[in-house]
Amino acid sequence: MAVYWMTEVLPLSVTALLPALLFPLFGIMKSSQVASVYFKDFHLLLLGVICLATSIEKWGLHQRIALRLVTGFGVNPGMLMLGFMVGCAFLSMWLSNTSTVAMVMPIVEAVIQQVLNASEEASKDHKGALNGISNLALQLEGKLILCALTASKQGLQSQFRQLLRNQKLLRSVKQAPPPYNGKYRTHEDHMMCKGLSLCIAYSSSIGGLTTLSGTSTNLIFAEYIYQYYPDCTVINFGNWFVLCLPICIIMLILSWIFLHWMYLGSNFRASLCSRQRSEKEKHTARVLRDQYNSLGPISWQEIITMIIFILMAILWFTRNPGFMPGWSAFYPGYATDATVALLLGFTFFIIPAHKPNAEHYEALITWKDFQACMPWEISLLVGGGFALAEGTKISGLSTWVAELLTPLGSLPPLATVTIACLIVTSITEVASNAATTTIFLPILAPLAEAIGVNPLYMLIPTALCVSFSFLLPVSNPPNAIVFTYGHLTSMDMVKAGLGLNVIGVLTVLLALTTWGTPLLNLDTYPDWAPVVNGTGV
Repeated sequence: MAVYWMTEVLPLSVTALLPALLFPLFGIMKSSQVASVYFKDFHLLLLGVICLATSIEKWGLHQRIALRLVTGFGVNPGMLMLGFMVGCAFLSMWLSNTSTVAMVMPIVEAVIQQVLNASEEASKDHKGALNGISNLALQLEGKLILCALTASKQGLQSQFRQLLRNQKLLRSVKQAPPPYNGKYRTHEDHMMCKGLSLCIAYSSSIGGLTTLSGTSTNLIFAEYIYQYYPDCTVINFGNWFVLCLPICIIMLILSWIFLHWMYLGSNFRASLCSRQRSEKEKHTARVLRDQYNSLGPISWQEIITMIIFILMAILWFTRNPGFMPGWSAFYPGYATDATVALLLGFTFFIIPAHKPNAEHYEALITWKDFQACMPWEISLLVGGGFALAEGTKISGLSTWVAELLTPLGSLPPLATVTIACLIVTSITEVASNAATTTIFLPILAPLAEAIGVNPLYMLIPTALCVSFSFLLPVSNPPNAIVFTYGHLTSMDMVKAGLGLNVIGVLTVLLALTTWGTPLLNLDTYPDWAPVVNGTGV
């Protein structure tokens, strides 16, 4: 299955069905047992989150949020890049990374086209000034004729020849420079387009780390913990947010600095402190303002969606915050994050989108809207991953593999985690993120048990590093969407992606060794994990 997922010889979701076919035939699990593994609490959480995402996309709330955030940062290229990164990261905390990029990239492309048009118009204005009454070249040519008459009277022929040479040089300066590369007038314009495109793809992946529902790999990790370590209560929405929000902020800042240095230069003072707007920036501000004004006043549907969105986040935070009893204490062991997502997701099908009348009633979202946004292939892929993990556990394969890897126990735990992060980050470039997660979780968890390390110390950084698929256009859907706009080459993405991978892995290891350890008690072996002796029993 790992080979099939990496090479995609079959669709990912079809490969995920292999355990349902092969486990009963080889006597590993009964068919009814395998079937029960395919649908978990994860799927209920996903259903509720997709209901929210469907309403946000249907009523245009994402565009209002993105444009408001971008215009708040400024319109020079450096601040524009930072604004788009923050806006895209915020949206991807709650929406899928692919949907976020698909929604934000058209806004970025409109801004890019306005900047290119502004550059061309500024060039035309400059050329018109040279051809007008105030043309400096004509004034100099007049002076050349006057000097020639003076030179003929005084016999200074050498001076006249020197002036003729200057005239030829002047005429060469008057000619407009050829275009840099097709639709880009200058190298700076092209580099700006590359930087803005890459910042959207990368910031969506970074923002998705922050919440458990932000990306499918986070949900897969959480469901794996709930399934195989049912007594582990530290993995919840609040703790994950506290752990990953600083990671997201640090990565966004360092990524912005890196991309700015690569594509806009090292003059950060101009980006951060510039107060005078160029012609390009005025055009950019105008198109962003026009796009925001075209949305009109905020609608009833957007207000209701925003209220439900905020309420869902608050209920997730307060369910089991860790530092105080949450509302789930009234339902001990029963209510999960999926309960909140389903409760509020259900309301989207009830609350009317318009004032109801006797002839027509329309809810905020319909089942058809929901089906268009629901990633059914991810649901099957995750179910197949859970079935594979259950099979490796029941057959003893995961324990056997962990025994083979026990020599890694002689290394410091941080070195072992670093090796795991580098391996996962490399494989996720050529395999889907979800598939990579489902392959490695059942291997690394028994390894952590075998070497006496808290399983979360091994699994959390691995689950986060799976999202660092920055190198290739085919590494993940956001990269592919950005690549189709034609501003980038594969080598552009490889060069920038290598830097982002280094930033990501180092930031995750920093979090693991600083605030993550006291937050989740990663420096002690927990009571909820099984104790394994040297023979792996």
